[in-house]
Amino acid sequence: QMCIRDRYQRRVHGELIFKINILMADQQEIQKKKDRSVRRYTYRGLELDQLMALSNEKLIELFNSRQRRRFNRGLKHKYSRFINKLRKAKKNLQPGEKPPAVRTHLRNAIVVPEMVGNQISVHRGNAFNTVEVKFDMIGRYLGEFAITYKPNLHGRFKV
Repeated sequence: QMCIRDRYQRRVHGELIFKINILMADQQEIQKKKDRSVRRYTYRGLELDQLMALSNEKLIELFNSRQRRRFNRGLKHKYSRFINKLRKAKKNLQPGEKPPAVRTHLRNAIVVPEMVGNQISVHRGNAFNTVEVKFDMIGRYLGEFAITYKPNLHGRFKV
């Protein structure tokens, strides 16, 4: 048999533990929200600043085999001219301002970390699709982001 005092202490002690558990759960939720608010983009485990600091040889090692082969065979003049145009468009911008779009027919140009944040108008056969280069696009071709055909609607209402 338990005396009244023991029951009271057990009840009070249980409520304290319950309150402490609630506080800890709230703190964990707040921490999760903080972690979720700023998403860290990585490519092969490296963030954008680290990728920009890498030498060309180290960066090429991170790409897939097709892209590695392409870079190892050397970049032609038109690709270096295109990257210079992108640098020029990004230069002298106010913070938060988007650079002007650079038009190109180079659908087979590989997106490198230096291009992130640029506006690129990629030719799609009859017009240009403006694409904002994001971190997720690194290592892919520009042509993947400008579809060359008009998808068929197959029975849906056509305007």
